[in-house]
Amino acid sequence: MTNSLLQTRSRGPLVVLIPALNEGLTIGRIVEEVRAELDCEVVVIDDASTDNTAEEARVAGATVLPLSLQIGAWGAIRTGMCYAFKHGYHVAVTMDGDGQHLANSIQSVVAPIESKQADVVIGSCVERGSLARRVAWAFLRKLTALRVEDLTSGLRAYNRAAISELTSSDTTLFDYQDIVVLLYLQKGGLKIAEAPVDMCPRISGHSRIFHSWVAVLRYLLVTSVLCLSRAK
Repeated sequence: MTNSLLQTRSRGPLVVLIPALNEGLTIGRIVEEVRAELDCEVVVIDDASTDNTAEEARVAGATVLPLSLQIGAWGAIRTGMCYAFKHGYHVAVTMDGDGQHLANSIQSVVAPIESKQADVVIGSCVERGSLARRVAWAFLRKLTALRVEDLTSGLRAYNRAAISELTSSDTTLFDYQDIVVLLYLQKGGLKIAEAPVDMCPRISGHSRIFHSWVAVLRYLLVTSVLCLSRAK
């Protein structure tokens, strides 16, 4: 049997987790592309969508974890992490359900984990950075001292140690999952790395953080408070 995580079958070492809220237009295609690229389980965490997200994901071959109440992106991801930990996965890859992340980028974020170079790998695409996004990145890098270029990418790979850390009760109330999760894992002694990847424009919807300067300022305020509380 091959040692590569990328060539294992369902219930093998690798699982792909996709949190989704009203992504019926894109989720089926995304699941199909991931399953065509990798022979692994794809889990869609449906955050109480009001459209056909869950149905489209199931038809495409995903395992669907339906949530009865909307608990947000981090709550959905954490639900997926608990699933991954319970089922013994060695690596969990998270990706968005809006079509930004490419299935063929998964290998790039998993490779440093396979080679034991990192515990967490972020799929980095700094070229997508709007002015608002770049301002937020610069501010948060200075605030947190995280040596990460793309702080808000949702394309990430976590090894078993990181999966275990993120199922802790300490992570239940995280809001914006990007920065605070990285701080939490770094504080736990886990090594964080980046891998360059390509990304596509959103097929539908907009960023809940970067669609307006008001949203950006709220994000920076809330994240700053969370970061300072984690530092203490």
